[in-house]
Amino acid sequence: MPNFAMNADTNYTMNKYLITLVGPTAIGKTALSIEIAKQLNTEILSSDSRQFYKEMTIGTAVPDANELRQVPHHFIQNISIHEDYSVGKFEKDAINTLDTLFKKYPNVVMVGGSGLYTDAVLKGLDAFPKVTPSIRKQLQLQLQEKGIAHLQEQLRELDIESYRRIDIENHQRVIRALEICIGTGKPFSSFLTHSPTTRNFIPIKIGLTAPREIIYQRINQRVGIMLENGLLEEVKKLFQYKELNALQTVGYKEMFQYLEGAISLDTAIEEIKKNTRRFAKRQLTWYRKDTEIQWFDYKENPQQIIAYIVKKTSAKI
Repeated sequence: MPNFAMNADTNYTMNKYLITLVGPTAIGKTALSIEIAKQLNTEILSSDSRQFYKEMTIGTAVPDANELRQVPHHFIQNISIHEDYSVGKFEKDAINTLDTLFKKYPNVVMVGGSGLYTDAVLKGLDAFPKVTPSIRKQLQLQLQEKGIAHLQEQLRELDIESYRRIDIENHQRVIRALEICIGTGKPFSSFLTHSPTTRNFIPIKIGLTAPREIIYQRINQRVGIMLENGLLEEVKKLFQYKELNALQTVGYKEMFQYLEGAISLDTAIEEIKKNTRRFAKRQLTWYRKDTEIQWFDYKENPQQIIAYIVKKTSAKI
């Protein structure tokens, strides 16, 4: 269990709870998080790494203007795709934000589909050994010459657990895992000790889920809505920046391939749906290892979930 001892310089007490809402993409986390935050009279911290960027709106399904007006949100379109932003930087920024929020509220809501970023807030980050920089350069060269599939296959052979859990469509994360595997001779996943960092709050973890066919149906519907809302036009504006790490994400890279003439529009759309389904599967693989998550069906009455939170936190609504 995480260590929740107080820091000497923190002036709030230990009856502070971070209501953490997780689950696969398109499952309904945003709407539920807003309902929870409204009833608990608090604010929302997003741990969705795709939603940090100002220039990416439609393809990342950020909360719309009406949703953002209902409850104050943090880490939604707060940086530019041109900025260097890591999970380590997010951890520091998020903890600083929570320190401020917990002086105002007994409970704060965190929501997101990025397991690594969520865990960075809840547990802190694991320390990895330094490896020779030339390994990364060699892997980047392989990426240019042979493509991401070649690196994905290497990772599958060297560390099947990481292959199943990380976003293997993100070449930066694949290269990071591979350089540790190659540089140390040990799987990247073996360094994920999850030895928790001291935090000044208690997490209440809520998971939303559904049968696989329902998740896939909701993903297909979301992709359709994104296209109706102008996904292609958004991607066209970002095309000149397609090599940036922020844009190596589902929904954008497939459309970039279409704009380059490599695939048809219909193929790009089907690839977005397929890669989003794969992403959802990896999300569930990540979360289901966490026995502290209380799972609810996506159709569960929000009041039942809020009642569970109130019981766990003694919150007054």
